[in-house]
Amino acid sequence: MTLINKDPVIQAENIYATGVHHLHLVDLDGAKSGQVENYLIIKKIRQKFQGFLELGGGIRDQKTAKTYLDMGIDRVIIGSAALEDPDMVKELLQQYGAERIVIGVDGKDGKVAVNGWLEQSDVSMEQLIKEMIKYGAKSFIVTDVKRDGTMEGPNLDLLMKLTQKLPQANIVASGGVRDLKDLHNLKALGIRDVIIGKALYEKTITLENIAEVERNAS
Repeated sequence: MTLINKDPVIQAENIYATGVHHLHLVDLDGAKSGQVENYLIIKKIRQKFQGFLELGGGIRDQKTAKTYLDMGIDRVIIGSAALEDPDMVKELLQQYGAERIVIGVDGKDGKVAVNGWLEQSDVSMEQLIKEMIKYGAKSFIVTDVKRDGTMEGPNLDLLMKLTQKLPQANIVASGGVRDLKDLHNLKALGIRDVIIGKALYEKTITLENIAEVERNAS
């Protein structure tokens, strides 16, 4: 893991000031422990970042999801719990709606990975998305674990397969995005939402690039 900024609150403020008003935030400690690990920092980020804020990492029960949603987090990401406790996810979707609950589908070789990517399941990513659609979910952050942080480009084959087989699902691409060409390739697949991480810090995509894409999409 690479430390980009010692103060994530300042980093969030800098991102907003550049004109990027959608922030994807992950509690990496919580993703591994399955518990709330950085509550106070997340609360400060929510207070300072005036745009749309989604949060993932360690949200595996209703209490944790409620804590963050009541804090003002716009949307929470449910990952491992979608596979391990689908009834809980169904209740969250019924209570808060699909606009505030997004399903994180992390996988390797087409199979779902859980618990901070530490474990591999036998359930396919497509199968999990289908099941969650039945429960009312609409948006799915699809991450190819092998591509995440590699700067090798997104797994277009996987994403094309999912968008073709599940046209009713809003697929959010995550993992491997490296430049504007990747964004254009994803747009050609009909994918409008993309998570950009390492490319931003490696400066192959700039905050100004992202802000311009946001403006053109709105």
